[in-house]
Amino acid sequence: MSNNPEVKTAFKNSRIKVLVVDDHPIIRQGLSLLFSQKNDMEVCGEADNVETALEQIAALEPDIAIVDISLKDSNGLELIKQIKMQNKKLPVLVLSVHDESIYAERALRAGARGYIMKEELTDNVVIAIRQIMSGKLYLSSLMSEKMLDKLVQPSPGISESPVEKLSDRELEVFQLFGSGMSTKEIADKIHVSPKTVQSYRVRIKEKMNIEKTSELLKYAIQWVSKE
Repeated sequence: MSNNPEVKTAFKNSRIKVLVVDDHPIIRQGLSLLFSQKNDMEVCGEADNVETALEQIAALEPDIAIVDISLKDSNGLELIKQIKMQNKKLPVLVLSVHDESIYAERALRAGARGYIMKEELTDNVVIAIRQIMSGKLYLSSLMSEKMLDKLVQPSPGISESPVEKLSDRELEVFQLFGSGMSTKEIADKIHVSPKTVQSYRVRIKEKMNIEKTSELLKYAIQWVSKE
């Protein structure tokens, strides 16, 4: 899915307006510089949080949004779901440091049209945007093969990693837990009560077959350090 198609859409005679949603200024600046060197795309707006992103979408009417998985005030997957509720037709490309084997399929289920690792922050991003704007999906060749294998040879009840058993919200809590955040800090970040976070933690332990919170913390820290 990662070939380099020419843009054969209505955008061939005008610039593709890109909204960049990322909480790292350097990434936003890098993308803006990259797109400014292309004759068919431009950054029309930037945001580092969910509220600003949704406001920018309504005000600027971008042609595509690039969204990071980790944002200041929420999770990129949740933002994608909100974008799809607000504007079903707006395509979203996820650009993230997080392992695509864990997040790419989740991002597509949430409504994204593509997923690309930040380590590929080169012309691959341009290729991905052009491919998505031509009506196709964009994934790395490795991830495409993995998802096709899963369709051809499904293995019900079997996950490559215990983390894959978690829901999107549980995975977010697990990640924040492994990042060293307290229950209250996690609750504040994802806008729920500490009791709700504790309930998530209980479910996470059950799904991952872990009995002690200390064991869960150790696993979460190890997992986050590999991200």
